[in-house]
Amino acid sequence: MEEYIVSARKYRPTSFDTVVGQQALTTTLKNAVKSGKLAHAYLFCGPRGVGKTTCARIFAKAINCLTPTDQGEACGHCESCQAFNEQRSFNIFELDAASNNSVEHIKTLMEQTRIPPQVGKYKVFIIDEVHMLSTAAFNAFLKTLEEPPAHVIFILATTEKHKILPTILSRCQIYDFERMTVANTIEHLKSVAEREGITYEEEALAVIAEKADGGMRDALSIFDQAASFCQGNITYQKVIEDLNVLDSEYYFQIVDLANMNKVSDIMVLLNQIINKGFDGGLLIQGLAKHVRNVLMAKDPQTLPLLEVSEQQRQRYQQQAQKCETRMLYEALRLMNQCDINYRQSSNKRLLVELTLIEIAQITQPDEGPSAGRRPRRLKTLFKQLMQQPQPKQAAPQVAAAEPAVSTTVKTSTPSTATTSPAPAPSPAKRPKLSSITTSWKNLLNQPKGQTPGDAAAEGAKSGSDDAATTQRPFDQQELELEWMSMCNRMPQQFSGIATRMKNMSPVITDYPAVEIVADNQLALEQMQQIKGKILNTLKLHLRNDAITLTMRQAEHHEVGKILTRREQYELMEKENPSIAKLRNLLDLQLA
Repeated sequence: MEEYIVSARKYRPTSFDTVVGQQALTTTLKNAVKSGKLAHAYLFCGPRGVGKTTCARIFAKAINCLTPTDQGEACGHCESCQAFNEQRSFNIFELDAASNNSVEHIKTLMEQTRIPPQVGKYKVFIIDEVHMLSTAAFNAFLKTLEEPPAHVIFILATTEKHKILPTILSRCQIYDFERMTVANTIEHLKSVAEREGITYEEEALAVIAEKADGGMRDALSIFDQAASFCQGNITYQKVIEDLNVLDSEYYFQIVDLANMNKVSDIMVLLNQIINKGFDGGLLIQGLAKHVRNVLMAKDPQTLPLLEVSEQQRQRYQQQAQKCETRMLYEALRLMNQCDINYRQSSNKRLLVELTLIEIAQITQPDEGPSAGRRPRRLKTLFKQLMQQPQPKQAAPQVAAAEPAVSTTVKTSTPSTATTSPAPAPSPAKRPKLSSITTSWKNLLNQPKGQTPGDAAAEGAKSGSDDAATTQRPFDQQELELEWMSMCNRMPQQFSGIATRMKNMSPVITDYPAVEIVADNQLALEQMQQIKGKILNTLKLHLRNDAITLTMRQAEHHEVGKILTRREQYELMEKENPSIAKLRNLLDLQLA
């Protein structure tokens, strides 16, 4: 029985012309061989399975060929080429840096560079996975790499160029290998299948090419696996079954169902996918890639970006004509957010289901029943309520003691409350949100020289919904309460000064003048920067636009001592002896 050789080795390129997907790079190397302008060090870098080591061997063979062709290829018949093909050449050395990465191995290699070649012009040293060399080995290699003997050429290969020392990079000609495109991989797999006498479906080869992720060696390995499973007839269904790949038909169905807002059918389809053993996260990733391809298929300029078979490309174009661009953009955003949150989610299936539900409802109109739709933001809801037209009502009789406040409350009541009218609130109660908002709006737009009373009278006279400003009296207790509430409502960017302001107590000096004393100059400067906002807030919530605010730094005798927790407790115990009795009764001790 003939010995079996895997396709990756059996069909390994032996000349520059048979290398797949690296035409620009191989042309450069052939021109260097033809002209004889060879550098002393080359660095081949790129992802796995794209031909770095293969090109290094072909290049080394062509360099030492005694009778190269006019295109820069090795002849394959001379003594040097035959010795290379039979793996007995003493002029080409290949070193695996992953297992020979110490200084001793590099020193041994350096000693071999002193011996001139027996046949041919050069001794070529191929060092694979060069990034695995230790730092000491790199440093020992530096001098020889910079000024090697005239008969020595180094070819380094690596998948991780960023791990190589910059001093090494500066001494080499760097060649970056490209990833294999799906089209190139499919064409190469077709030629291999024809040589092996294997029948195939182009869609099946496209699945293998996508699974290989740009690596030809990976593609050939997967091809051998699929050929063994399919027994010489590679079909699409058998390949996705063998490789455990989700059928792309599911993605087409999900997008079609989402366009028709059929949430229930999508949930049934998701259950089928999960029951087949596929992970929800992989489904979201595959669906995102599918939607991206649909989006690319909408524009003829981006159509070449689809790395799929011709049959799949036509299906993408057909589905792209049914989908709105806005829907595709929003679906990509939702799936990207799901992919980010998937690992941290404790209920992964629910997260996937919610994402698919939102995608299925992107094109659903806003009118009509909205069961299952995303809830509206409260801010938007309040805005709509405030913008609703108010039914015209006769102005009620208002007590003379609080004309502005009563008018504000009555006129700002939403129309929905007319069926069950409530009694007018007392002056001590705080007005509703809509009353405060409209009063604040009037306060900002109030013309210069106009008194609050005039504004209230004018607002009541015109019948508008904006509340009039007042000069409601307030006491020290209300002032301190509103001060603390204001500090708690201050945004995050003012959290530092808000904490300091909580320890300050505003004082009514000459009603309605308010004074606040800061403990230090820093706190005073920070408060003065927002003095206008503080004053306007006090006027708004105390409903008195005559309030004035002064700020100053505390005198030396006004600065109180900062008490510790124990001192605070002792002071409380001194002021209230019942606390000491409670501590003794419960047998408590201070920590």
